[in-house]
Amino acid sequence: MHSVSTILMGLVALAPLAAAAPANYARQAATSSAAAPAGSAAAVAPAASGAALSDVDILNFALTAEHLESEFYKQGFTKFAMSDFMALGLTQGQVKSLMSVGQTEATHVTTLQSAIATAGGKPVEACIYNFDAALTSASSMVQTARVLEAVGVSAYLGAAPLVNSSDVLAAAASIVTVEARHQAFIRIASGAEPIPAAFDTALGPRAVFTLAAQFIKSCPQGSNLNIQAFPAIALQNPEKATVGQALKLADPAAPAGASFCAFVGPGGNQFVPLTGGNCIVPQGLQGEVYMMITKSKSVVDSEVLAGPSVIQPS
Repeated sequence: MHSVSTILMGLVALAPLAAAAPANYARQAATSSAAAPAGSAAAVAPAASGAALSDVDILNFALTAEHLESEFYKQGFTKFAMSDFMALGLTQGQVKSLMSVGQTEATHVTTLQSAIATAGGKPVEACIYNFDAALTSASSMVQTARVLEAVGVSAYLGAAPLVNSSDVLAAAASIVTVEARHQAFIRIASGAEPIPAAFDTALGPRAVFTLAAQFIKSCPQGSNLNIQAFPAIALQNPEKATVGQALKLADPAAPAGASFCAFVGPGGNQFVPLTGGNCIVPQGLQGEVYMMITKSKSVVDSEVLAGPSVIQPS
């Protein structure tokens, strides 16, 4: 299996793809910012905040993520044979378990479609995806699966406080526990500690969608979520995203108003000053950690200027 430093380089390098992806969401974000006068509410307000999302919106947000995960595994297992994964050091049993993860994601899709219809909503359809960078090899597929499952757990945790219906919350809870099992298994298959921390990390809808948008090319009419992605973080040296290393923004002057690198993880949020486009990856990070560029020591949507990007210090 790849070393931690190699995995870090691959994972952090994925996030800037969101800036180039021809997704409607990324274009909407850029158009809204460019069209609004500087300092106006339209220039900084998201297309939809967490508080503005209905239970059906949240279910469709979850369905969008499950569609993506299901298709990712489908394409990956079509492209790579069992022998490709076994060449990484996985046993035949582990490869079969990995395949069952994909099958479970497909079941989550049908479960959420039913829940949305029962709630009187219209389920979003699957989009057209671009997994080229994530499926260059069986190794890159496992690395990306590890990130997707971690983000899936974070997405459900972040959405939970926004849900009003106990039935919807129960349905989501029955899925997030399985997503956590997926994540623990894939961490084991990757040679990582299955339980790196005592807690998991919650992410809000905009942050989660920013990570998903990099893979979305386009969606059917009516299946575009009213959620605006943040700009991606562009780093000069993503391979240096390890504890104690200095990270350098590709453009030290962008984004304007940037003051901190925020590291959002199980141990809480850590804020490191961003000076001259540089910040140091702090100590005490565990598991999957989400890096953001912020205006202040806060990761509420209004203070986030770019990101998140994913790093894996342990």
